[in-house]
Amino acid sequence: MPSISRRGLLRVGGLAVLASGLSPSALAAPVVSADLVVYGATAGGLVAAIQARRMGRTAVVLEPSNHLGGLTTGGLGQTDSGTAASIKGIAGEFYRRIHAAYAGTPVTPTSPARFTFEPHVARTVFDEMLAAAGVPVYFGLRLATVSKSGNRLVSVIGDNGQAFQGLMFVDASYEGDLMDRAGVSWTVGRESNATYGETINGVQVRSGHQFNFPVSPYVVAGSPSSGLLPGISSTPVAPAGSGDGLIQAYNYRMCLTQAASRLPFPRPAGYDAARYELLLRYVQAGWNGPFFTTHGVGAGKTDSNNNGAFSTDLIGGNYAYPTASYAVRDSIAADHRTYQQGLMWFLANDPRLPASIRSATASWGLAADEFTTSGGWPPQLYVREARRMISAHVMTELNCRGQSPIPDPVGLASYTMDSHNCQRVVVGGLVKNEGDVQIGVPGPYGISYRSIVPAEAQCANLLVPVCLAASHVAYGSIRMEPVFMILGQSAATAAMLALTASSSVQAVPYATLRARLLADGQLLQWPPPSAPGEVVVDSHDPSVTRAGTWVSSTSIGGYWGTDYEHDGNTAKGVNRLRFRPSLPEAGTYTVYLRWTADPNRASNVPIDIVHSAGVTTRSVDQRGSGGSWVSLGSYAFAAGTGGSLLIRTENTNGYVIADAARWLRTA
Repeated sequence: MPSISRRGLLRVGGLAVLASGLSPSALAAPVVSADLVVYGATAGGLVAAIQARRMGRTAVVLEPSNHLGGLTTGGLGQTDSGTAASIKGIAGEFYRRIHAAYAGTPVTPTSPARFTFEPHVARTVFDEMLAAAGVPVYFGLRLATVSKSGNRLVSVIGDNGQAFQGLMFVDASYEGDLMDRAGVSWTVGRESNATYGETINGVQVRSGHQFNFPVSPYVVAGSPSSGLLPGISSTPVAPAGSGDGLIQAYNYRMCLTQAASRLPFPRPAGYDAARYELLLRYVQAGWNGPFFTTHGVGAGKTDSNNNGAFSTDLIGGNYAYPTASYAVRDSIAADHRTYQQGLMWFLANDPRLPASIRSATASWGLAADEFTTSGGWPPQLYVREARRMISAHVMTELNCRGQSPIPDPVGLASYTMDSHNCQRVVVGGLVKNEGDVQIGVPGPYGISYRSIVPAEAQCANLLVPVCLAASHVAYGSIRMEPVFMILGQSAATAAMLALTASSSVQAVPYATLRARLLADGQLLQWPPPSAPGEVVVDSHDPSVTRAGTWVSSTSIGGYWGTDYEHDGNTAKGVNRLRFRPSLPEAGTYTVYLRWTADPNRASNVPIDIVHSAGVTTRSVDQRGSGGSWVSLGSYAFAAGTGGSLLIRTENTNGYVIADAARWLRTA
C-alpha cells in the first residue's frame, strides 16, 4: 500500500503524490488516466487542473521537482501584477484567498485581493484549493518520453516508467518540455527587431541596471592582455536590435528578514571571490548600493530581487538551461545558488568592502520559517524565459502596445515589457550590461487563443499557457505569475470544451470559448464593460482642463488609455489639472482616481472633489497603489457637468501624476 507522508503526500512507486481526488489504488496504478494531464505544478498548471475539476472532469498534475506552485510559492511574494484590476477568474480568486488568509475572513467574490504574501501562505492557499477541487499532484516526475497517435498525445512516461494517459494535455512548465517532446515548434533567444516589426527586441545597451561608474573588465585593470574577469563576454557587441540566442538572466527570489531568528547568509561550498571582483571594483568606483531589493511581503519578510549593475542575477549563466537535460539543469541551478549565496556572503563578510555595506547586508538573513527543507533558501530557480512556442499567432510588441489588437483574447496582460540583462560585455574598454528593457504598456491588452495552441498538424490536444508563442520582448510583459494563472484557466476551459465536442483544441469555436470564460469570471477586454452609472474621464478627454505644463509619458505601466501625464516635478502650485464628468443623472457617486506608481512620485498630492455640497479635499500617495482605481469617497452630484475633480501640485514632494478619474453611481 502507498505510505502517507507530511503535507498529505503519498509515496507511490518512488513518486511523492499530493493525494486528493483519486483513491490510493488509482494513484498506485501502473497507468494513471485522467481527462486532463497537466505537466508542471506552476501556478498556471495548478489553476488549469482546478478549472478542469470545476468543469466536472478529472485532472492530474505532474511536476519534475518536489516543489509546488512555481515562483508564486517560491519567493516571488511581491506580485508583478501590472494593472491589478485586470486579474480575474481563478487568478483573482487566489489573490482574494491570500487576503482572506491574512485577514481571517471568508472568501467572497467581492473580497479584496492581496498581491504581497509570504511563500508559505501562498503554498497553504494552493493546498486548500487543490484539496477542494480534488487534484492529485505527482512530484519527481521527469519526462522520459511521450506516446502519440497521429497528431494527438496519448500518454507521457516518467523516467521511472510511470505512465499517465490523458485525453487532453497542458504544458504549464517554465521550460516547455512537454511541447518539445510532442513535436511542437519552438524557439529560444531574441528575435531581431526586423523579424516582427518591433523596436525593442534583440541587442539593447540601455541605462537600466547598468554600471553607473567606470569599471575595467580585465583581470588586471586597464590591461586587455590579462584577459577578462568571470562572466564577461569576449564577443563584440552586435548592432542594436540584432537577434541572437541569448536569454534574460535568472536568479532566486530570496525571502529575507531582519528578525533575530534570521539565518545568516551561508558561505557556499565552491565559493570563489573572483566572481565578485567586478562588484568590488564597482564599489571602489563609488557605488554604495542598494545591491538587492527588500520589498516587504508581510511579517517583516521580503521578496528580494536583483537590483543594479551587479546583483543576484547570474548574467550569462543560463544559456544552456532551456534545452538541457534534467541533470544539466540541476547543475545550472546549483551554480546559480552558489553564485547568489556567495554574493550575499561576500557583501556581508568580505573585509575589502566598507564596514557600512557589510553591516547593512548582515542585518538581513534568510527567514527561518520559510523553505525549511532547504535551509531557508528558495527551491525554485526564477526561469524568466526558456522555450517559446511558435504557432499561428506570435504575440509581439505591437500587441503589447495596443497597436495591433487581437480578435480572440483568452486573458489580459498589463505588465511592463521587461527583460533583465542578457550578457555582460566590453564597450570602449569598460564593462557594460546588455539586454535590459523596461518599457511600459498603455494598459491591459488581450492575449490570443492562437498563441497558446500549437499547429494542429503538430498536436491537436495540447495547450501551452506558459511557454506560449511570443517574441522575446512581448514575453517579457506576459511572463507574470497572475497571467500564467489566467492563461492556465483558459487553456483548461478550451481543453474541456474540445473534449466535450470531440474536436481538436484548434477547432474550438472562439465564441463558445469566450462565453464560457466570461461565465467563469475571466476578463477579456480593457477597459472592462462599463458598469451601470459609471463614467470614466481620461486625461485626454475634451472636458479636461489644465493650468501650467503637463507632460505625456508611458514610462510606467498600468495607466488608463494611451498614456498618463505628469507635472515634471516643477512649477508647484502652478500646474493643475481638472477632470470634469458628464453625469447622466443626479445621485450619490463614489469617486475614484488612477495613477501610475513609482518611488519618485509625490506622497502628498492634494485632490479637490467638487460635489453638490461643496468641495472636499483629500490627499493621495502616488508612490503606491498604481494601476488601480483608488476610492476618494462617496458624494452627492447633480446631473450634468457641474462636478469635478481637481489635481493640485502645491508643496508636493515628487512627480504628480494625472491619468484618469472615475465616477460610479452607488445610490
